[in-house]
Amino acid sequence: MTNPDTAGETTAGGMIGKLAGKAKAAAGSLTGNDELAREGRLQEAQSEAELKARAEEAEARQQRAEAELAEDQAETRREVGELRAEVAAEDAQVRAETQRELAEREAELRATQERQEAEASRQANEGAADAAEQRAEAERVAAAADAARLEQEARRAERRADAIDPEEN
Repeated sequence: MTNPDTAGETTAGGMIGKLAGKAKAAAGSLTGNDELAREGRLQEAQSEAELKARAEEAEARQQRAEAELAEDQAETRREVGELRAEVAAEDAQVRAETQRELAEREAELRATQERQEAEASRQANEGAADAAEQRAEAERVAAAADAARLEQEARRAERRADAIDPEEN
């Protein structure tokens, strides 16, 4: 049964509804209006249920927000891990490329040094061969000069011998 005085009224919820319900229940008890007291208790219970539902809803929103935050953090950690792996792979690639270039430069340097050493050795060998050839030529010239000198000495000795003893000829 609805109180004709309250028909069409909407009851306020939340804390105001709870206070209004208490007030109605107290007024109904004081005046002996059981319907008003019952309506007040009902409004108070509804308001408490609404407050509880709002609190549970807020807690559920909080839990959803925390779950989303945890999920976002996990995703961020996963992305950080992927980025670190990419950076590490790029670093390794750069190091490998740098080492390859360094090895190539060292090989080129060794080859250049070997060519220079080979050229220096060739030039030294040519110089030694030229020097040996010059010494041999000088020795040949000296030997020819010695031979010519000895031949001249032999002719002079023969002339002296002929002059000393002309009959043997």
